[in-house]
Amino acid sequence: MVEEKTSDLFEKVKKSLPSDANISDIRYEGCEIVLYTKNKDFFTADPPEIKKLVSSLKKRVILRPDPSICLDAEASKIIIEKLVPKEAGLVDIDFEPAFGSVTIEAEKPGLVIGKGGENLREIRKQTSWLPTVKRAPVIPSDIVKVLRDLMYKESDFRKEFLDKVGKHIHSGWKETEWLRLTTLGGFREVGRSCILLQTPESRVMLDCGIKPGSNEFPYLTISEADLSKINAVVLSHAHLDHCGLVPLLYEMGFDGPLYLTAPTRDLMVLLCMDYIELTQREGKTPPYTTKGIKEAVKHSICLEYGEVSDITPDMRLTLLNSGHILGSSLVHIHVGNGFHNVLYSSDYKFDRTALFEPASTNFARAETVITESTYGAREDVTPKRAESEAQLVEACKKTCDRGGIVLVPSFAVERSQDVMAMLSKAGFKYPIYIDGMVWDATAIHTAYPEYFNRDLQKQILQQGENPFTNPIFKRIGSAEERKKILEAGEPCAIIATSGMLVGGPSVWWLKSLAENEKNGLVFVSYQAEGSLGRRIQKGWKEVPMESKNGRTSAVPVNLEIFNVSGLSGHSDHKQILNYLSRLKQRPERIIVDHGEASKCMSLAKTLHKLFRTETICPKNLETIRLK
Repeated sequence: MVEEKTSDLFEKVKKSLPSDANISDIRYEGCEIVLYTKNKDFFTADPPEIKKLVSSLKKRVILRPDPSICLDAEASKIIIEKLVPKEAGLVDIDFEPAFGSVTIEAEKPGLVIGKGGENLREIRKQTSWLPTVKRAPVIPSDIVKVLRDLMYKESDFRKEFLDKVGKHIHSGWKETEWLRLTTLGGFREVGRSCILLQTPESRVMLDCGIKPGSNEFPYLTISEADLSKINAVVLSHAHLDHCGLVPLLYEMGFDGPLYLTAPTRDLMVLLCMDYIELTQREGKTPPYTTKGIKEAVKHSICLEYGEVSDITPDMRLTLLNSGHILGSSLVHIHVGNGFHNVLYSSDYKFDRTALFEPASTNFARAETVITESTYGAREDVTPKRAESEAQLVEACKKTCDRGGIVLVPSFAVERSQDVMAMLSKAGFKYPIYIDGMVWDATAIHTAYPEYFNRDLQKQILQQGENPFTNPIFKRIGSAEERKKILEAGEPCAIIATSGMLVGGPSVWWLKSLAENEKNGLVFVSYQAEGSLGRRIQKGWKEVPMESKNGRTSAVPVNLEIFNVSGLSGHSDHKQILNYLSRLKQRPERIIVDHGEASKCMSLAKTLHKLFRTETICPKNLETIRLK
């Protein structure tokens, strides 16, 4: 772990560099060490001394140019535009003088980089800027653009913030004596997931979500959750029950780092913005404003899968693929100098889907494992994935072949893109209209194809076939467009939010389509008790729906109902057992969370019998000593 203090570490760095390196500044970017040089030749030469430093310090060391040696931005832009091949699809060039870096956004980043990185080396040599390359979304995304612009505008703030984070990480620590976990939300329930890990040295929060459909938030007012003492927050993925209250932390005064993957950051912003809008539309006051979302983004530190990062003096974080949604992560935390290892599964899928690889088991140790139990009961066994995909395609095809319109209510993130990928792969020939937030979420997906499974990556990056740009998909941008599609009466599919028919355009479509027997309704998402979707699943032949004048009337449900199970992004009972049995080390302790109370307890009993290890099914507000 982090045993060297900043002064000792920087002194060691200085002694390892040649006298003519002309280092103007040494600072941190999170846990990474950054050197700024005024020597152009040293900057462009890829000096071996830097590689030796990385090897000896076991830390990433970045060499950046002092702003004084960087070529004028306009002149540099002209050079970059000449060096980047036209086929790369150059979209934007942004300079960050505070970091001495230039970001090149293009449709095909590989062509910008060049064979063996030759283009980047030439850009570095001719401009003395440090180039990085980002993929432009194939479908333009306002969220991605706004976030990237924000990061450039906040460069000066982020430079100081990241240095502050690094100084805390390297502030020195005593030998870790104990580790405990406090359950702040999401135990014996689904929603408001929030966990606190604490040592004498550190306090780290894992997730901070809302409980959809209620006013129940995590227990943030207890003494252990004092935000002035929290060192970092780690966000596993961007579903509201995990990320929905993260902006509130910053409005309550938290000013520490937020660790997550880049797509999780982007999707978090999209969902939290939508949450504010929906709350206001219902006549309620949201728990936070857009300011909280902006602060969360400014304080974010994005990690790649498998990247190891110190986050406190005695905690080291690694995020790994959880197979759940885009950018979703298993959270692995190594505590102390081999003292203890915690794996927080959050939501995970141990099966290959149309979009993602199964949850990763690529870590050596995990003495404590925290597993979800959404589908943890013995009876929660879903059909094989291939059967469910075939059932979905057949339901949509059957409805359209007889001249009807098929409605697929779906969650905006993951399930909708899953359905799109399956229908595209099946060669579905009818138009598919995308309504609600689905299009924006899909645009974000197109910026991060490297997070998809290997086959989909190959299809997009090597074969140039992106399922999300298939011409069968058409965006609905207004109420007028909805009416035109309905009046045309041509066979088509509609993918619309919300997935449970509790708001969003899917409710309008249901009201418009329900009475015609030729139409179809395909459920691909979980329908919560009390939702309109659950009522229809139960066989209701009439459902109450509100009209424009505010009156409620009964709408006959004559369209054909299809229930497609097996498409969940959560592991079912067998997949949970299979995943835990595949870990390289048998856990000393398994803690069960994220499920209805009966499912939590059922899974805990099964795991105890199967693994003969300590198995805990705690309630909220319990504290457990892990070591």
